[in-house]
Order: sequence, then C-alpha cells, then structure tokens
Amino acid sequence: MLQVEKLFKTYPNGTQALKDVSFQVEDGEFLAVIGLSGSGKSTLLRCINRLIEPTSGKVIWNGMDVTAQSSADMRKVRRQIGMIFQQFNLVKRSSVMTNVLSGRLGYISPWQSLANYFSAEDKQRALTNLDQVGLREKAYVRADSLSGGQQQRVGIARALMQEPKLILADEPVASLDPVLAHSILKYLEQLNKEKGITVLCSLHFLDLVHRYATRAIALKDGELVFEGLPKEIDDAQFKAIYGQEAERVSIV
Repeated sequence: MLQVEKLFKTYPNGTQALKDVSFQVEDGEFLAVIGLSGSGKSTLLRCINRLIEPTSGKVIWNGMDVTAQSSADMRKVRRQIGMIFQQFNLVKRSSVMTNVLSGRLGYISPWQSLANYFSAEDKQRALTNLDQVGLREKAYVRADSLSGGQQQRVGIARALMQEPKLILADEPVASLDPVLAHSILKYLEQLNKEKGITVLCSLHFLDLVHRYATRAIALKDGELVFEGLPKEIDDAQFKAIYGQEAERVSIV
C-alpha cells in the first residue's frame, strides 16, 4: 500500500506546488492523477520517489517511510518504483538495449555501472522486456531512430528492468497521437492486471481515465479536490476540477 500523508511542496521561488495532499493507493490499483497543467501532478509523482524532495509530509510505501530514508537507502527503495516520463528520458545516441539496461543500475555496484557492465542474465532480461513491448528486433538500433510511441515503449521496458511493484507514469501519452496513446496505456494496463503492478498515471483526457483507471484523484492549484471512481466525475465535478470554462475533449 502507498500512503501519502499531508504532503506539501514549496519551491525556492515561493511556488506552493502541493498543499496538504493526503490519499492512499491499494496494491494492484491503477490510479489516474488528473488536473490542469500546473496543478501539481508531476510534482506529486516525483515526490513519491523523491526525485523532488517534499517540503513536509510523509510518503509511506509498504509500511516504510520513504521520506525518512537516506540517499543510500533510496537506491534500494527506487528498485521497487519504476518511472515513465512524458519526454521518454532516453539517451538518444545510445542503443535501445543500453537504455533498457540502465533500468538495472540500482542492482549493480557503482564500478560496474561506470564500466557499463551487465550480466548475461540482465541482458536476457532486457531482451525479454523488449519482447513484452514488441521491440525485441530494435534492441541494437539507436534510440533516436525510433518513433515517439516506440521510444515510450522503451521507457516501459526500462522501468520493468527494476522489477517494480509500483510504476509512476508522468503524463506518458501527452506527446503521442490518440492511437499511440491507447497503445501505451494498454501496455500499462497489461502490467497492472497480469503482473499486479500498482500504477499511478497522470492523464489529461477523461475518456482515457474512464477506460483504464480503477480510481482517480484530482489536483487543483496543488490541493486534492477529488478522490473516487472515474464514473463519479460528472459534469459538475469536471467543472470543479478544470474550471467553469472547460469543455470535455475526447481522444479517439
């Protein structure tokens, strides 16, 4: 179980990105995080694995206070928490295989990582994960030769190298067209249902939330303004989250 308790984040410039955010996520859930750009979605996800340090509050992961762990201990914690980014965060000039193997860095010693040394077992695991996202034949091509959708699938394979129990997906389909958006979310849905991996995924389009999420939370100006089932987001709730001038937009 993931528990977020009274989380605050204030940036050095005074921007208060999160204000007293509390919620919990049961194991095996697919939780959508929704809200306008700038509402705090990305900050929230990054505070959970401490890519961004929260100002105050707690993140409890399976009974462990993540926010109290040392930098060395966070290396072990992050093994269990995969991260998928909107802009893919691949090393574009490196091969797909090298990018995927980088997801295993938390399991090898610093000198092995400097030497880019990975075991035969890790290399086979990388090929298996690429096979799972339909990209095994692209293992040894440069990452920047792939389409956006393919690069995001490499990002998923990289996250799987951690053998995660939780995946944080920060607007993973925001830069993709509708067909590719569904393709990526179906991979995440498959991991959620078949492997039991808990997924927290920030999304913009409500029809995607209705299609893939088991539950949703909404942020507005850094505050939690909704928590419940996707079907409970009616027109009035939609306006409360996105503003009175907002209109629903579908992604086919």
